[in-house]
Amino acid sequence: MDEDIDLTLDDVLREDIIAGKRKRKLRNVSIKIDPLYLQSIKKIATSKGIPYQTLVRQWLVKEIKKELKIA
Repeated sequence: MDEDIDLTLDDVLREDIIAGKRKRKLRNVSIKIDPLYLQSIKKIATSKGIPYQTLVRQWLVKEIKKELKIA
C-alpha cells in the first residue's frame, strides 16, 4: 500500500535543515547491511577521499531533504 504521507516541519527546524545547522552532536546507530554493499560503499568513499561513514551521512541527508521536499 503506497500512500502519500504528509510530513510537516516546524519552521525553525526546516530552516536549520536547509542551512545545514546541527544543534546536537552526532549519535551512533547500528544497522545491518549486506557485506557486499558495505564493501562498495567503502570503495566509493575511498575514491571520493572521504570516510565511508561520512559518505553514508551525506546520502542520508540528501534523501531526507528529498523526501521532505526541501532540497
